Order: sequence, then C-alpha cells, then structure tokens
Amino acid sequence: MVALALGLTAALCWAVHDLFVRKLSQGTELVPLMLAVLAAGSVALVVPVVVWGEWGLMTGPAVWLALAAGVAFAVAFGSLYKAFSLAPVRVVSPIIGAYPMITLGLAVAQGRPVTTGDWLAVTAIVGGIAVVALTGDDEKPAPQTRTGQAMAWAALSACGFAVTFALGQAAARAGSELPAIMITRIAALICVALLLTLRRSKPQPIGGQWKVMAAMGVMDAIALGAVMLSGSLPHAEYASVASALFGVLTILLATQFLNERVRPVQWLGIAVIFAGIGKLAV
Repeated sequence: MVALALGLTAALCWAVHDLFVRKLSQGTELVPLMLAVLAAGSVALVVPVVVWGEWGLMTGPAVWLALAAGVAFAVAFGSLYKAFSLAPVRVVSPIIGAYPMITLGLAVAQGRPVTTGDWLAVTAIVGGIAVVALTGDDEKPAPQTRTGQAMAWAALSACGFAVTFALGQAAARAGSELPAIMITRIAALICVALLLTLRRSKPQPIGGQWKVMAAMGVMDAIALGAVMLSGSLPHAEYASVASALFGVLTILLATQFLNERVRPVQWLGIAVIFAGIGKLAV
C-alpha cells in the first residue's frame, strides 16, 4: 500500500508538471526549458539530501545504477517535452502511460513474482488511460501538430521512464534513497546541459515564468523521488504502475483550468483505472 501511495503522489505531481509542459512547450526552445526545470528540482532536493541523506551507504554499484538512471531519465524527460510540443495531451498521454507494462516486464526479468492478476490489473489501468485520453473533445490541430512524430517520441519516453524507475529503485536498494535520487537528477541535468552546449542554444529570458518553472521542477523532483523511494518496499513496481495515472489526472486538471469537458465514456475509463489500482492494492 505504501508503494501505491507513493506512486499516486508521483502521478499527481507529474500531472501538474505536464499541464504546464503542454502550455510552455508551444513555440519555446525545449532544451533550455528542460534545463531550468531540472535545475530547480535539484536545488529543491539539496536541503533534504544534506540533512537526511545517508551517503555512507552508497556503494559503487548504487552510484553507477543511479548515474544510469539519470541518463535514462534525461531521455524520458526530453522525449516527453518533445512529444507534448507536437501533439495534444490526449494523443501523447496514452502512449507514455503504457510504461507500466514495460515496468512489470523488467520485474519479471529480475525474478520478481508477478501474477496473472497483476498483468490484468495493469492492462486495465493502461486501457483506462487510453480510453480517457483518446475520447476527449476534438481539437482543431495546431499548425505544428505532428501526430506521428509525437507518438514516436512518446514511445521513447515510455521506455525511458520504465528503465529510469527500474534502475533508480535498484540504486535505492543497493545504497540509500536520497543520495540515489540526487545522483540521478544531477546525471540528467548534466546530460541536458551537454545537449544545450552541443546545440549551441542560448538560454532564453524567462521573465515572469521563473515561478512556474520552479514549481514544475519541485513537482518533478517530488514525483521521481516518490517512485525511487519505493525501491526498498515490497512490490516497488506498483509505485511505477500507479504513477502512470498522471495522464488521466492531467486531463482532469484540464477540465478545471482549461474548461475541457469529460465525456461519460471517459468517466468509465477512470473507473476502470481505479479498479486496476484497487486490484494491485489487494
């Protein structure tokens, strides 16, 4: 149950984060935006890591696993931003939300017991996400909308997230949670900074958006931290599965802040999703 609670916390934080991603990524240089958000999240972790981080427990394998998780997170993070810049949430979210299937597959590869009921529950969750995301109100496609490219980037993001969670939770088990989280974020930050340098992009003035970017960074840090903290808990993969709810929650937030309507069939999808979460809880 604790792993599920952490996953749901991550889902809520990423839903808020992704709502802003969709808004800010339109007509904006993505790499500087990613760098600002990653930096803000890293700064937010400094005090907890310094005060409560047990660095003495970090073994060599734990450090390497955390570094690898950071590279995977940079891929997932960048692909998510790119996908949201190309197509609406209802196109992108179902594909990214499919990463629990990969997560459980990795759990099987690691020798963890995963029952048929678990697979059915995850299938219900992913199917519910697809129903909610794909049955939204039709939108007039923006000139820059490129659905095929967005789907490809979303698929890459899903793989990146699944690998990030698997490596990050392994790093937490092999060492200590907070140091592993910080190393993962710093590795992702370095990757994005290198990409910014290679692209020779100039940081753009953010003006009054710095508060929004800071909030996005904090939300992302909490979300990734929640999933990685579950690494030492029983059924840690459930946190990864539950965090996939971010796509549905983003749509629900859009109904409040963007005046988007939720259709009856979408409420059915939401019910299916929570039934799947309930099965995992049992």
